[in-house]
Amino acid sequence: MTQDSQLQEAVLAEFHWEPSVTAAHIGVTAKDGVVTLTGHVPSYIEKSATERAAARVRGVRAVAQEITVELPVHTRRSDEDIARAALDRIAWEGSLPADAIKVKVEEGWVTLSGEVPWNYQRFDAEQVIHGLHGVVNVSNKITIAPTVNAGEIDRDIGRALKRGWLDESTIRVSAVDGQVTLHGTVHTPAEKWIAASTAWGALGTKAVVNDLVVAG
Repeated sequence: MTQDSQLQEAVLAEFHWEPSVTAAHIGVTAKDGVVTLTGHVPSYIEKSATERAAARVRGVRAVAQEITVELPVHTRRSDEDIARAALDRIAWEGSLPADAIKVKVEEGWVTLSGEVPWNYQRFDAEQVIHGLHGVVNVSNKITIAPTVNAGEIDRDIGRALKRGWLDESTIRVSAVDGQVTLHGTVHTPAEKWIAASTAWGALGTKAVVNDLVVAG
């Protein structure tokens, strides 16, 4: 059995292990550590779960997500209903500033826009609508408000990486006008995600370019 075949089987096994994923209509191919997911699932929240499950398998360096959402009849909603439900969920989320986020829905595709002070708020706004009936995809165009104290972002991120479990000696951080770029190597996709999350946690970060390479 080739290494690609072993990785393919490992991802499929992870799908069967993950209770939020139904693997019956999902196809998996693997080549040189890049896993491609195809097929269809009944909800956007399950589509997101497949990507997370694949990414945590050892040997996976990247995931190409090509799964489509095919909604069952009983979960379909009009764009107006989805928009209203999304705004209600956002209004109830205590971490989000009032009236900061706008919602647009077109054929079940939700687009979020607006401006918030922190990236965790940008993340929370997207998460609260993942499980809504009728949602087939989400585009998060929410931006991070500029801050006056953003001059030493790279230093702050470096210190945060050093406090964590990552080997900060293999990661280089640069920041220009709030855009943070990560270079270097990590061992797993999970470590790559953790490094990016750490970078987003710095005050003044407006964008993160994650050029870290999963070296295994």
